[in-house]
Amino acid sequence: MFDALYIGATGMQAQQLNVDTIANNLANVNTTGFKKSRVSFTDLMVREAARAQPAAESEVGPLSAVPRLAAGVGISNVGKLFDTGDMKQTGSSFDIAIQGEGFIEVALPDGARAFTRGGTFKVNSDGMLVTQAGNVVKPGISVPSNAKDVSIAADGRIRITVPNQSSPIDAGQLDLVHFTSPGMLLAQGDNLYRATDNSGEPIIAKAGQDGMGTFAQGFLEGSNVKMVDEMVNLMVAQRAYEASVKVVQASDEILGMVNNLRK
Repeated sequence: MFDALYIGATGMQAQQLNVDTIANNLANVNTTGFKKSRVSFTDLMVREAARAQPAAESEVGPLSAVPRLAAGVGISNVGKLFDTGDMKQTGSSFDIAIQGEGFIEVALPDGARAFTRGGTFKVNSDGMLVTQAGNVVKPGISVPSNAKDVSIAADGRIRITVPNQSSPIDAGQLDLVHFTSPGMLLAQGDNLYRATDNSGEPIIAKAGQDGMGTFAQGFLEGSNVKMVDEMVNLMVAQRAYEASVKVVQASDEILGMVNNLRK
């Protein structure tokens, strides 16, 4: 019965994190570029050393030959799902979305590398293309102060129209970055992610080549959260939590019966 109490408690704790994750998904259903999270569960087992002990040392009685293996449920990981969200046309030259796989690399103030799926960019006081938070977009795109128009092609090539010049000037090339396991990226907020040991190192590639996505200027990528799916997941998590509560309650009642045997 003591094992049942512990196992029920692990179920409650795991489902609480699951509900928290679903709540965060639902709260960001209208957040531009948001990627929903998913909790992965794993079964817990007793320590190998405990299983290796002789039955006489670990259990006494008619159940001594029964191996004690189950120990509840745990969280394997909380990963991001990078399914493409709905594209929303804005018409703004500095709104950039990625259709398909890939990330845009940006430089954080401390020099670290971060990655984003796009969004509303701007030009800072130094004439550099940056995110709304001020992070410079790699590889470093300089936009003249007198620019009349900025054009970003599907392959990432940037051309800028300036006065008194008949043809646009070539301002550089935006590349895409991909990962072996993008779901293991570490979310930083502001639609930024950092690489981890589990995600693998960033791999630079050209947009539209080798299965990579393409750039869509004048568009923003919406959240990939589906309201119906999350509500179903919420109901399932609630029922699973209630089941674990019932296990704890039943175990407590049985222990109460045992305590009353001597009365």
